[in-house]
Amino acid sequence: MEYRKMEKLGVSTSLLGFGCMRFTNDAEGKVDRQKAYALLDRAYEAGVNYFDTAYVYLGGESEKILGEAMAKYPRDSYYVATKLPCWDLKSPEDAEKIFAEHLERLGMDYIDFYLLHAMNRGNFDRINSLGIVDRCAKWRDEGKIRYLGFSFHDNYDAFEHIINARDDWDFCQIQYNYMDQHDQATTRGVELCQKRGIPLIVMEPVKGGTLARLPADAEAPLRAIDPDASDASWALRWVGSHDGVKVILSGMNEPEQLEDNLKTFGDFKPLDEHGFDAVEQTRKVILSRVRNGCTGCRYCMPCPGGVDIPRVFGIWNQYARYENRRTAGDFKRMKPETKPDVCLECGACESKCPQGLHIIDDLKRAKRELESV
Repeated sequence: MEYRKMEKLGVSTSLLGFGCMRFTNDAEGKVDRQKAYALLDRAYEAGVNYFDTAYVYLGGESEKILGEAMAKYPRDSYYVATKLPCWDLKSPEDAEKIFAEHLERLGMDYIDFYLLHAMNRGNFDRINSLGIVDRCAKWRDEGKIRYLGFSFHDNYDAFEHIINARDDWDFCQIQYNYMDQHDQATTRGVELCQKRGIPLIVMEPVKGGTLARLPADAEAPLRAIDPDASDASWALRWVGSHDGVKVILSGMNEPEQLEDNLKTFGDFKPLDEHGFDAVEQTRKVILSRVRNGCTGCRYCMPCPGGVDIPRVFGIWNQYARYENRRTAGDFKRMKPETKPDVCLECGACESKCPQGLHIIDDLKRAKRELESV
């Protein structure tokens, strides 16, 4: 397993990080715990030591599953990252309540890497003025968290604003892949972190899976160099070949995905000049076809079929998606007047998505969850 040292923090993390946002469901529509446990065990045994979750992932089930799976291992043998949902917080006391829930769900006494979730400029300025960021720093001083950072979704100017707002950021997390070099934090953000000595965690390295299943003409330059390497491995190696990147998160919900990633990071080979050229050729082919920056998270997916979908996820998105809560437990906690309408299953979202994402199964699963409440 490839490890990277965070010089600023004096710790070494596996370059491959396990993202716990997208565990699959069983036949009853609940998170398949046994499958998740098996994946986490396999990753840990192969040397992965960085595991990323969040308060809102899978309605809180993600934190619980991760805590249950890791309880059998020495606590100092791995790092846990989780995130504070800042968008609904109105006071430091609100943050205190959620922080206590983190620890209870995880079954842990402290959190290694703690992130302010999904920061944009407005949200950061609001919670900073409320004293919530200072409260998080206080938890670090008390040993309740070890390192404080943020995950980011905005433009470069906002990223620079947040980075420069404090001198005590331990790390940060951005979306970065070979298709998103000029979006969100951009390559300039990567270079800024490197200049400031701030360790960088990368999410969406395979752009929600879309860079793992390329059309034949797009993957041709990559196949010409290595016909046996997966499309995903090229995307991961591209990110890992940038200085300052210490962890690359991958949401591995199938054994085949995990094994392919372990192969990539077990004997990690940074891209050479020919590799970068091949990826650039692939990027140009994709750009000639794609008209949006979809990562498959579906936060911004309005319903083309006309269902009035209320904004219940409450993140930075301009719209809302239907399947934004993945367990029946989430729907039970929602007020009746905010529950989404049942999906029409008209197929319009499938046919209109520029990258051909297959989301109908997710919509049907969410419908079953609604009907069971």
